[in-house]
Amino acid sequence: MTTLARAPSQRLAAITIDEDSIGRSSPDIEHERATAICDLLDNNEFTPIGYDCGPYELNLSIQDNRLVFDIRRADGVPVVAHLLSLTPFRGVVKDYFMVCDSYYEAIRTQTPSQIEALDMGRRSLHNEGSERLAERLKGKVELDFDTARRLFTLICALHWKG
Repeated sequence: MTTLARAPSQRLAAITIDEDSIGRSSPDIEHERATAICDLLDNNEFTPIGYDCGPYELNLSIQDNRLVFDIRRADGVPVVAHLLSLTPFRGVVKDYFMVCDSYYEAIRTQTPSQIEALDMGRRSLHNEGSERLAERLKGKVELDFDTARRLFTLICALHWKG
């Protein structure tokens, strides 16, 4: 399968996490965050609506229980900032973590069919969170579903308590 190259003006080239508002965590959680960022940067389609001056840098922080998407050009010049309430994601993130925990436990003790059922539930919740994120960004940022999935993975990694 070949991957189509994204236009440099329609992608994220860098992602930073504000340690003052989000904080650092355990080495395992930091590894999950770094992996999520690498996956996202490796393949994404991301364009703030009304702008075509990418590639972009995304700076994530939390302000008053809102995730701040501070979008800048690759040279650091501000483009736009969007605030997304984290409240609409709480339930799906909580359920996703619960199913993930069950899935990883099942790998050690359950039958393949039970593992597959949990994996399907895990994927379904991940898709639900990705769709919710894409909907919340609609009219603000143009992105494909795979990018929404990778961004949701990063949001989960930011919430993960280990």
